[in-house]
Amino acid sequence: MALCFEVLARFNRARAAQLTLPHFTCQTPLFMPVGTQGTIKGLTNSQLEDIGCQIILGNTYHLALRPGADLIDELGGLHKFMNWPRALLTDSGGFQMVSLLHLADITEKGVTFQSPVDGSPMLLTPEESILIQNKIGADIIMALDDVVKTTITGPRIEEAMYRTLRWVDRCIAAHQKPYEQNLFGIVQGGLDPVLRDICVKGLVDRNLPGYAIGGLAGGEDKDSFWRVVAQCTAALPEDKPRYVMGVGYPLDIVVCSALGADMYDCVYPTRTARFGTALVPEGLLKLKHSVMADDTRPIDPTCYCMVCKNYTRAYIHSLVTKDAMGSQLLSYHNLSYMMRLSRDLHTSIIQEQFPEFVCRFLSSQTQVFLGGVSLGQ
Repeated sequence: MALCFEVLARFNRARAAQLTLPHFTCQTPLFMPVGTQGTIKGLTNSQLEDIGCQIILGNTYHLALRPGADLIDELGGLHKFMNWPRALLTDSGGFQMVSLLHLADITEKGVTFQSPVDGSPMLLTPEESILIQNKIGADIIMALDDVVKTTITGPRIEEAMYRTLRWVDRCIAAHQKPYEQNLFGIVQGGLDPVLRDICVKGLVDRNLPGYAIGGLAGGEDKDSFWRVVAQCTAALPEDKPRYVMGVGYPLDIVVCSALGADMYDCVYPTRTARFGTALVPEGLLKLKHSVMADDTRPIDPTCYCMVCKNYTRAYIHSLVTKDAMGSQLLSYHNLSYMMRLSRDLHTSIIQEQFPEFVCRFLSSQTQVFLGGVSLGQ
């Protein structure tokens, strides 16, 4: 196993830990920016290091399409290819095929989908997913699972959960680099507590290096989402990292950390930046709004990132709809905000001040109104 996970401090279920991976030693809780094709849009790797990014998530499906897993392997793996010295995580590729492409067909063998190049049918099996991820070379790789949206009900949920367990065995058998790369299993089961329980027990029995909670943040209400996270974290091992997939709202990260989760990823901070919106302690700040045109304050007066130290809201307002630099500056700030949130969560648990941190966070997340537009979450 190429992973060491040490819990340094706790408050009830929340924990601050050190996660040692082949390329980097990380502090949790942590947020992972999504770098679809080996890059975070608008940021250089040195900027990501500057703001404290510990792990970048790469998309197996996109990387396998372009530039191709074989080429990445020949050129020394994704770390060397993209010149990133810290940790990498790759997803299984399955979610993109289901979410991006029409007419994806899931059978016991794998996921069949239409090629985005010429429309011909292509098949991704658990074995192929692991082979591609072995070539890409990330520190953490994900098992191929059968993904079903939480808004779907009926027998399909149960079918997907049991298939996910069968597929994880095929992933384990196909994994050629267990001493260099860590294979995480993914808990499925929709909003059904019985199915989630069966899946957790099945994955724990397989003694994997870490575990993800999948199939959430797909449109279900917050109470249902948090209940599933609470159930899964309570049943997953204390000495293994727990990763809630696709979660990027600051409130969700604080709540899930209080419930005992450690890792998160989402396109949200960079995607919302491209729409001209900044993350601030109060919630959201919409830089496109006309009231920003002559506002000489930084995005967030409490933030010490490069953007807040050097640029005004008025300047960024003048860029957001007209120049790529606007979304780049906002992406830098938003990811900096997420890294600071991660560090603050870790530090507050270490310093036995987690309840106070959560109270401050929640009290600041009030509805803020600027020019008649609500900026709260």
